[in-house]
Amino acid sequence: MDPITVHRLDLGHFTRPAAEWGGLHARVEPVLGYLVRHARGALLLDTGMGTGSPETDAHYQPVRKPLTVRPGDVDVIVNCHLHFDHIGGNQRFPGTPVLVQRVELATARAGGHTIDSLLPGVRYEEIDGEHEIAPGVLVVPTPGHTDGHQSLFLDHGDRVTVLAGQAYDFAAEFGTPYRPWLDRLAELAAGRPARVLFAHDRDLWEGMLPPPR
Repeated sequence: MDPITVHRLDLGHFTRPAAEWGGLHARVEPVLGYLVRHARGALLLDTGMGTGSPETDAHYQPVRKPLTVRPGDVDVIVNCHLHFDHIGGNQRFPGTPVLVQRVELATARAGGHTIDSLLPGVRYEEIDGEHEIAPGVLVVPTPGHTDGHQSLFLDHGDRVTVLAGQAYDFAAEFGTPYRPWLDRLAELAAGRPARVLFAHDRDLWEGMLPPPR
């Protein structure tokens, strides 16, 4: 199997108020994207925080770092979901297909889901369910944070990587609470060790995915 490589991108951070996560204090969360190179080219998972809403900036106090990936560097973009902190650079890639679950795009276009000005001028390709981008590179629906959330499953042969986006906020939370799509990830992993990476946590989860229930 041709090698699949993953490079993590630091796209800044924001501050989530305590009331939004049930803690005593606000917490600072990194914003991370991932550049994946595979046998057929390269893809980008998420493009960082977008602008266009003073209210959002006042609420989250974002600190943005530039996206260094250029349009010619990737063949496709995958957004784990369409909240502002994951799609901010999409409009820099007007000719590049952006894969999104159909239900997620419909929710975003209905309003009240993201910064609406970030949605136009993007070449969305709507998908329903799983979608193979290249051998060993699979989009898998992972609903929970949003109904249309999706993750990337990468098959390295002897091991697997899951780019989980915001399927869980933190590595320490992975698998809790249980979500039915965990069974599908375990089925795809077929007993091989897994590494799981996240959109808002620099830590990772490593181990054997639990067998399907």
